[in-house]
Amino acid sequence: MTNPIYLALDLPHLQDGLDLIRKVKGHVGGVKLGLEFFCAHGAHGVHLVGQLGLPIFLDLKFHDIPNTVAGAMQAIHVLEPRIVTVHASGGRAMLEDAKAAAGEHTKVVAVTMLTSMDDRDLASTGIEGSAHDQVLRLADLAHRAGLDGIVCSGQEVKSVHDQWKDGFFVVPGLRPAGSGTGDQKRVVTPRKARDDGASVLVIGRPISRADDPAQAARAIEATL
Repeated sequence: MTNPIYLALDLPHLQDGLDLIRKVKGHVGGVKLGLEFFCAHGAHGVHLVGQLGLPIFLDLKFHDIPNTVAGAMQAIHVLEPRIVTVHASGGRAMLEDAKAAAGEHTKVVAVTMLTSMDDRDLASTGIEGSAHDQVLRLADLAHRAGLDGIVCSGQEVKSVHDQWKDGFFVVPGLRPAGSGTGDQKRVVTPRKARDDGASVLVIGRPISRADDPAQAARAIEATL
């Protein structure tokens, strides 16, 4: 079985990040690079991470008019990401154009609701109903648009998996039992998310900020 853990590289210094990957690469299945990393280090940083031999998840959360998102997707072809994110709330046309412009081997997944948001945060944006219901609505939109899957919290992944059997589900905001939640609100353990249908488990601080990152990654891997 392929290791579903993707390390969220949330360190500000590139060399520190590369050193961390080297320490844990035997216990993770890939690396997630987000906006902070990409804005700081650009394509050069992505290439350096790629040279370490792990699949790359570019979590750039594209959200713009369809033509602009398609152009951005084409611009990152050269980086050969395994996974790229777009925002589901960009609408069906944007989602369809993003998928059409993606590389042949790149999975395009739609972000439904950030794991830092809960029902109250959703209501403050003018959307009625629960976070759970909103995730299911956006998952259905992504499915109809032909995307590979979605990003959702571990609290919704089982319900989404039940309605989209062959979907590809990325679950962030995971915390091993007994660890703090930080700025995450809708959290579950990695094992719970995996059992409920998660394809990829995105884990950052529980590994990157551990005293022994390799041991922390190994311990999480063992629970799966």
